Amino acid sequence: MNVKGMEIKDDNMKNVIKKVLITPKEGWEGYVMRLFEIGSGGYTLRHSHPWPHINYVLKGKGKLHIDGTDYDIEEGSFAYISSNKLHQFINTGEETLELICIVPEEGDTKR
Repeated sequence: MNVKGMEIKDDNMKNVIKKVLITPKEGWEGYVMRLFEIGSGGYTLRHSHPWPHINYVLKGKGKLHIDGTDYDIEEGSFAYISSNKLHQFINTGEETLELICIVPEEGDTKR
């Protein structure tokens, strides 16, 4: 299935495209699965929120910042980010960093 991506425009993010893959509309009650594509030199917003999320890296390499600590990530890396943890994904490689992000339905905001 070909899913249209939405470039996220924000002064605190760079080179980020979001694709919403599976939602309650497709039958997955309460959860949303998204694909983020972070271009070379790109990064997501450094933020926290009241819901947890699960991430799996499909391609590329980078850093995952969680509450003051940076972790190296690459294809096959995964992470559970607890509620209210400050976090950010940063692409440190030359190719696009692609990752799956699963959140509760309330976590699928415009960002």
